[in-house]
Parts: sequence; structure tokens; C-alpha cells
Amino acid sequence: MAVPRSGVSTEARHALRQLLGDVDRDLATAFRDGADATALARRRAEAVQRIVVHAWTACLGEVEGAALFAVGGFGRGLLFPYSDVDLLVLAERADAARLRALEQYFTTLWDVGLKVGHAVREPAQCRALAAAEASVFTSLLDARRLAGDPALDARLRATVEDPALWPPAAYLAARLAERDARHARFNDSAYNLEPNLKDGPGGLRTLDSLRWLGRRLAHAPDFDAMVAEGLLDPAERDTLARAEATLHRYRFALHLEARRPEERLLFDYQRGLAARLGFEDEHEKNLGVEQFMQGYYRAASQVERLGVQMVERFEEMLEPPAAAQPVGADFLRFGARLAARDPDLFVRRPAALVEAFIARLDEPGIVGFTADTMRRIHQATALHDGALAGDPAVLAAFLRLLRRGAPAVDALWRMNRHGLLAAVIPAFGRVFGRMQYDLFHVYTVDEHTMRVLRNVARFADAEAREAFPLACDIWPTLPTPEVLLLAALFHDIAKGRGGDHSVLGEEEARAFCMRLGLPENDAERVAWLVRWHLLMSTTAQRQDITDPEVVERFAGAVQNRERLGQLYLLTIADIIGTSPKLWNGWKDRLLADLYSATRYALRSDVEPARDAAARVRECQRLALPMLAAEGFAEAAARRLWADFPDASFLRHRPEQIAWQTAAILRAGGATPLVAVHPFSVRGATELFVYTPDRDGLFANITAMLDRLRFSVLEARVLGAANGMALDTFLLLEADGQQPATPARAEELQQRLARALAQPGPVHPTRRSLSRQLRHFQMTPQIGFHPAGSRTQLALVCADHPGLLAAVAQALVDAGVRVHDARIATFGERVEDFFLLSDRHDAPLDAARQERLRRALLLRIGQGRG
Repeated sequence: MAVPRSGVSTEARHALRQLLGDVDRDLATAFRDGADATALARRRAEAVQRIVVHAWTACLGEVEGAALFAVGGFGRGLLFPYSDVDLLVLAERADAARLRALEQYFTTLWDVGLKVGHAVREPAQCRALAAAEASVFTSLLDARRLAGDPALDARLRATVEDPALWPPAAYLAARLAERDARHARFNDSAYNLEPNLKDGPGGLRTLDSLRWLGRRLAHAPDFDAMVAEGLLDPAERDTLARAEATLHRYRFALHLEARRPEERLLFDYQRGLAARLGFEDEHEKNLGVEQFMQGYYRAASQVERLGVQMVERFEEMLEPPAAAQPVGADFLRFGARLAARDPDLFVRRPAALVEAFIARLDEPGIVGFTADTMRRIHQATALHDGALAGDPAVLAAFLRLLRRGAPAVDALWRMNRHGLLAAVIPAFGRVFGRMQYDLFHVYTVDEHTMRVLRNVARFADAEAREAFPLACDIWPTLPTPEVLLLAALFHDIAKGRGGDHSVLGEEEARAFCMRLGLPENDAERVAWLVRWHLLMSTTAQRQDITDPEVVERFAGAVQNRERLGQLYLLTIADIIGTSPKLWNGWKDRLLADLYSATRYALRSDVEPARDAAARVRECQRLALPMLAAEGFAEAAARRLWADFPDASFLRHRPEQIAWQTAAILRAGGATPLVAVHPFSVRGATELFVYTPDRDGLFANITAMLDRLRFSVLEARVLGAANGMALDTFLLLEADGQQPATPARAEELQQRLARALAQPGPVHPTRRSLSRQLRHFQMTPQIGFHPAGSRTQLALVCADHPGLLAAVAQALVDAGVRVHDARIATFGERVEDFFLLSDRHDAPLDAARQERLRRALLLRIGQGRG
């Protein structure tokens, strides 16, 4: 063994650091000037290799029995601007002198400015770890000797190539388990708002995994070799190469933008990256940042789709040969995989492309297509190009598929994964990878659409009845389920074009339905649903659905029960498909109430809306037996109700009136009275406050709710004739958007009661904006509209902690009273509506409106939120 060298001098370290800095600056300049990111990453790996080899020679010399290997990305010959430099040292013996030399070596690399990850192992130890852990074995596949004893290179190759170590079936299973665990950390979707370029679904790790699998299972270590082995066709290889080039370009830019080894496309960087890469705003519905992110989503989804198909091909390789069994006239079954009888079937008869997915749907036990059939589907789809969208036979097959109802959704999802759906509906291809730069839409438009379709299909599943009883009742009554499926497919298809996507989507849907040969009435239903797919959610969340006039207007727009049922199902599926966090018991109850009230209003024999006095009497009549069951006399209730405003009985259910009345009678005149129902009939926690009315009461309550971290969904602020406030709030926990637990409800009751017993104001807790919200601030939009004897305030602004409490304080500042409030938050965007008066219960005049506008801007900020 050679004697270790004395190491790298201080002057030499400085020179190496200077060299590395010069290389990185040159690479950054070259990238800015348009150089290829992959080539630059290779140049950086080559430069770093020269440095680490030089330091190795200086510290260890021409050593025997030890060798230096590059692993990870460095082993593959790629280093991005801030990537770790992963090294493996194999050493026959780890004596004290060698360990001191290695310690000096790694210290030198850190001093030079390299972020080094390293391991020092004996060959036998390395083999044992590789045998025990697939991740260690995988890391050795990329190992590349840089310096040291060549004999250790041969030993490492022997370990990697040993067929007994991780045989193909075991290695495939291990890689798939690793993939599933990794994807679970990123919500199992390539379409998250802040995706991980490296480890997320469809990221660079997916491409690495395909190469590792190709090498271990088919002795095909790269995509060219996989083409030679028949695992990929040239078009698929080129698609993967283009996607990888995009991901490399984005990763190189991200490292430069973040100035650290960041792999997540965080909001902090997205706008800067879009500008760095030359994306510009086209219009407000197609921002440069959205175009930039669409480039990522398209690349990632292509990698993910082809990755899934490649895994199916690897699985097929490992399956024992199966005898052919006929499936209809055009297909054969080989075990659990479907194949075309005629290799030219899809070229000769394009409709068979859709029929293949129908056959797969109908044949039990089928898990996929054979590798050859998958390839022919892709080749035929590309060959026919735009002709599929206008081919009557293709469209007829597509309509037959849609008429299967809920089972068709699985076929549509698979058609989308194979690129066929966009070929049949070209407009769908335009929203492939289309994101919206906000916190409300957490998926790209195409992924959102697929999730909406899956949600629709759930309503046909008996297992969904517990979660969606009304939806599961409605689904079997639909005479034409294909209408709802088409509406789900087209409801967002015009996103990103500019203008109202509902209006543009209606035109697109009607034109496609006519080409499809759908009956005219059904085509009009699809077009109507696309045009008005937001009507039910906006009516329920922004208007008072206990008001008969609101229900009658909505019923007039819907016109019939069939359309109402379809709109209800589409609305629920759309909300859940936008973000799972948006759905809660309150929205469930809200939409169900609107559906039931509208269904009643659409009855042909329904009487005109009863007058207000009759509705008050009916509410009281239904509430009295509930009070009697709790031991309260009718006379006591009626004495109390004599001071209640009619609005209490018009705007609350009998169950709520009974609960509020019982709370007041039970208190025996003690105030402030605070009653909390953890889970009310409205699907949320209900808070009732009965206390002498005073200016600033609403502000104090909302400030305390903010302190206790409750979100307000709805507020009813009423005044009794005896000067008491009758304030009702519907709440969810701010963290988790769930109703309160009994313990939290008790905490709310006690702390709010104590706060209201104090004479002074309650101040909300000041909290800073979250990292994500900081990137989505906007100037508040404030509008005033007449509303009978009141004035409606419409406030649209960016969300931030304590917003409602700040708004409530602005109302106090302006001398304004609140009578009703409907609170809606869509990601980072708040759309709140308040029914207001001045302190004499008159509508706000122009001067008071302007005073309130200034107070709001002062309290909630010009875009600070």
C-alpha cells in the first residue's frame, strides 16, 4: 500500500474553490444564454470529477485496496448547480492511517465548497447491505469508479451483476413498493400545486427507476437499449427524452433561483422561474407562470403515464406464457392481458381503439393490454392524428362507452392515460397540464376533470351511500347517465382561453354532442350543465337559501327535476374534485337543503310561496313539541317569542328555534348567554349568543372566534324587541375544517362567555401570513348593493389570519351594524357578503359607504390581506 500523501495545501484549496466558483458562474451564464441544461449538468459533473480526483490523489495517492466511486446523480454523470456530490469508498481494510487520510480528504472537499454525501465500506459489508436493502443495491447500479484500485471496481461489478442478488421479480416488487411509498408522501399525484421535480410522481426519480428496471430485468440500461429490446418504441423514447429535457431545464433553473438544492417548485420561486425561462403573460386567464407550470405538468404526466405502461410491460415479461382465448371478433386474451387479433386492427379500423377499452371493461380479470397492443394503440393514435375526432365510427363507439354509465369512467381514465381521450376530444388536449395559479384549484384541469368523473361514478356505488345518501338516491333515477358524464368532461374544458370558461365550454360541449350524434334534447342538457355548473354552489354559498325568493329564482333557472338532480351530482363531484379539503358537513347540508327546497318548488301542484306570517306560525308550531319534550311550557316560549323578530323564524329551522329558546329559558335571565351545539342540523358547530345588544358586539365575537381558531361560515345577527341580541354563527375548526369536538365546544362556550362579560373590546390575535398566502395577495374589491331596507356589502379579497375579525372592526369604525353574513373562502380568495345598516337601521348612504370603504382598506390592507 502506498503511503498517504500530505493532503491539499491551503493555497491549493483556495485555488480549487476559485475554480469551482468560476465553473458555476460560467454554467449559469451559459444557461441564461440558452444552453442545454443536461449538457451543462454533465459539464459540472466533469469539473467536479476533476476536483475530487485531484484531492483523492493529494490525500491518498495511488492507493491499493481502496477505490473511490461516484454514486447517485454524480454516478450518472449529472450534477445540477447545488446537487449533492455522492461518493462511495470501498476499502479492503479501514486501518487508522487510511481513516485519517479519508477524513482529511472529505474535509478538503467540504472546504472547497462541495456538499458531499459519502459512505466508507468494506466490499463484504457493501454486498451484505445491498442484499438486505434494494435501495442500497440500486445505488450501486449507478456507481462509477473515479480513482483507486481497479480490482475493487471488478468486485463491485460482480455484486451488481450477481443474478442471485435481487432477482428480477423481487427487484420489481421492491421498486414498486418504494415508488408507492414515495408517491404517498406527495399525495400520490403529479398535479400538486408545489410539485417535487425529483421525487414526485412523474419526476426525475421515475425516469431513473425505469432505467434501473431496464438494466436489472432486461439488460437494457437506457432508453435506446429498451427500444432495441422492444420495451419502448421510438416515439415513446422520444417523448421520454423531451420530458426529461424539460425536467432537467426546470431543475437547473430552480437551483439557480433558490440558490440551494431545492427540488420543489414552491410558490416562492414559480413566478421568478417563469420570468427566468422567458414565459410571459398572454392575458389574465393564461399567465406566464401558468404556462411555465403547464410545461412541468405535461412533462411529468407524460413520464408518469409511460412509466406506468413500462411497469406493465416489465410485469408481462415476468409472467409465464398464457394460451390465447378469444374475446369477441377482434381481441384475444393472454392470461390477464388483452391483445388485438390483427396487428393492423387499429390502423385499419380506428373505432377499434375505443372498442379495445370497452372490451377491457367487459372482460373480467383483465389488468391491462399486452406490451405490443399498448404500442400499437399509441402508434395508431399518432397516425390518425386529428382524424379520430371527426370519425363517425369512432364517435359512435365513444357514445356506446358513455352509455355504460359509471363503469365507463374507468375506461375514460385509461383512455386519458394512453392519450386517446385527447385525440377523440381535441379540446381536452388543450387543458392537458393546464394549471390555475391559485390555492383553490389544487390539480391541473385534466386531472381535476378525471377526479370529477371518478366522483360521479362513486354515486353508483352502494358503498358510497353512507357518505352521499342523497346523491346515491338520485343516480339511479337519471335516464341518461351519459349526459352527466359528458357535462363532467366538458365543464372546465375552456379554462385558460380568456373569457368566461362556462360560456366557451357550453359552445364546445354543444358542438361535440352534435358530432357525437346525441339526441338534441340530451345535447342541450349537457350544454346547460356546462354553462351553469357553478350555479348551485354559488347560490348555496352566497345567498340565503332559507329565503323563498332565492329558491324560486334558482328553481326558475333549473326548470325541471331531472336537470336539478344532474346539477346536484355535478356540483358535489366538482367541489370534491377541486380539493378534498373543500368538502365538509356544512356544504353537504347546504346543498342538500337547496336541492330539497328546489325539488319542492318544482312540483307542478305546489302552492305559491306562503306569506311571511304563515311561515312564522308554521315554524313556531313545529318548535313547540320539541320544547314540550324538554319540559318547557308553551306559554313561556310564546312570551319569549313575542320579542323575537320575524326573521328569527323565517331564517332558522324549527330545531334551531327550539334549541335557542330552551337555552334562554334554562338560563333564567342570566346574560351573556353563550350556547354551543357541537354538530348542529346544519352540518357545522352552531354558536348562539343572547346578550344585551351593543355596538361592537359582532366584532368582539369574531375576534374571540379568531383567537380560538374557528372559521365562520355563516352569521345571523338579529335584534329582539327587548334590546337583546340574537346572534347565530355556524363554525368549523380553522385547522381541519371539521365541527368542534365536545371538549372544544365547551372551551368555546366558557371563554366567549367570559370575554363578553367584560366591558372592553376583544382584540384578535395577530398572526403572520403563511408562506403560501404571501404569494397570493390582492387589492380588496368592495361593492355595495341595495337590499330592501338594508345594504349588501360584497367583499372579495385575499385571505389571511384574522380577516373576519378585522372586517368586523372596520364595521365598528364606520358606525355600521351587521344583520347577516355569509362567508366563503376559495383557496386564497375570500368572497364575503354582509347585510348592513347604519345605527338607525337604515340603508347606508353614499357617505357611510365611502367611510366603510376607507375603514376596510385601512383594516385589511391594500393587498397585504
